[in-house]
Amino acid sequence: MNNSEKNYNQVPAIKTLQAFEQTARLGNVAKAAEVLSLTPSAVSHQIAKLEEMIGQSLFIRGARGVTLTPSGERYYQDVTTILHNLMLATEQASDKSPKDSLYIHSSPSFGLLWLLPRLESFKEQYPLIQVNLSCSYENLHFTRDKIDIDIRHGIPNWTGVEIRTVRSEKLEVLASPKLLERSPVSKPKELLKKELILSKSTLATWPQWFAHQGLSIPEFPYTFSFDRSYMSLEAATHGLGFVLESNLLTQNYLDSGKLVKVFPDDLSVPISAHHLVYPRTHENILKVNHFLNWIGDEIIKND
Repeated sequence: MNNSEKNYNQVPAIKTLQAFEQTARLGNVAKAAEVLSLTPSAVSHQIAKLEEMIGQSLFIRGARGVTLTPSGERYYQDVTTILHNLMLATEQASDKSPKDSLYIHSSPSFGLLWLLPRLESFKEQYPLIQVNLSCSYENLHFTRDKIDIDIRHGIPNWTGVEIRTVRSEKLEVLASPKLLERSPVSKPKELLKKELILSKSTLATWPQWFAHQGLSIPEFPYTFSFDRSYMSLEAATHGLGFVLESNLLTQNYLDSGKLVKVFPDDLSVPISAHHLVYPRTHENILKVNHFLNWIGDEIIKND
């Protein structure tokens, strides 16, 4: 047996890596077995074989499931990248289209209100890239869900990925012109007696905004509350109340005149709520680089 054959014998089988990756991601052998359409004993066997090959324990076994050891954590990040790259290579090899497919996942409001109106600009710059956009508040798995880049909303505490936070984001108070006409305000304190719309999906809400102005707020002052920013903004266009929302999501409403800013910029609250998330190896993929550069330019352009 020559050296190359020996080296290949030391490479785990794909099914072994999949068993490890799914178990690490789900923290449970039985759940991993269900996803892979295997028995739990078959998954356990693959993991045991992998640990024997590596010569180290990858999991700490407990009554409620498994957690990764420090060695397991490092190995998990490498394996996730390898499986994703293998999936991409297979997909590209089988793709008969001349276009390069870019798979983007986004939080719903950002996808609808910021990204979608600007996709024409991206297509003009990169006509040979086919854009596939899906939206939800789930943090999808890059390999399993075939995602190149994920635009997430929330606190950036995700591990094993690159995170670029969208800059210059802030929360602003907006209202429809007809609401301001019948219920004008000139100071933040006056809002305490006005009809307020609560966006439950924002990282900071009315109590934080009022605290930023040195004011406290009653516990339940809201006329309406919604779990999606686009619903809160639409409600505001109908004059149903004052809304507190991210400036990233409101440009089209301001440009159309459906909503107006109530206060000057110095009364807005800076936040870091939207993030571009992707595996580290994706920085070397040209289509991902194109998208990251484009979105950075668009943010600066609209700042």
